[in-house]
Amino acid sequence: MKKTIVLGAITALLFTQCGTDSDPYLITDSSIGPLTKKVQMKQIDSIYAEDSIVKLNPIENALGTQGEVEIYEKGGNKLLLLSPEDESDPNALITNIQVFDERYKTEKGLHLGSTFKDVKANYTIDGVESTINSIVVFLKDSNIYLTISKKELPENLRYDPSATIEATQIPDDATFKYFMIGWDQELE
Repeated sequence: MKKTIVLGAITALLFTQCGTDSDPYLITDSSIGPLTKKVQMKQIDSIYAEDSIVKLNPIENALGTQGEVEIYEKGGNKLLLLSPEDESDPNALITNIQVFDERYKTEKGLHLGSTFKDVKANYTIDGVESTINSIVVFLKDSNIYLTISKKELPENLRYDPSATIEATQIPDDATFKYFMIGWDQELE
């Protein structure tokens, strides 16, 4: 009888140890923490039941979460900004996520506090687009895109709106203004 109890306890311990605990801050191609590409806005309330959800564009008489929302953890730290494909539809899927918390990391360790050197070391740059005050860096085979302020660039590139900026011109120590994830739902 004692052997059965001990064997049962060891087996239970092994199954508990081997369980796959998902990282609540891991960013993959199809998920960010508990969010996946297939999560509807109306599901946000249950996924982030322990956190605070701030509806940025509250819709009167809404039957669930609709429109853009910010997610804050209980301590008050802003985690994410979630944007749906259709602001007025609670069944809409999330298409854009802005990351505010450095704990969210890719499998290669890229996070909001990383530098452009970290990007170059782990990813292939798919393209760089220039805006008035920033540049947007797109990563090949990734849903992540990064915005870097032009203040991070060499002075000769900051003030020329017609300048074509190449990845090689971005300093290694450039930090991110925005860390974004875009899920293109139409390609699914």
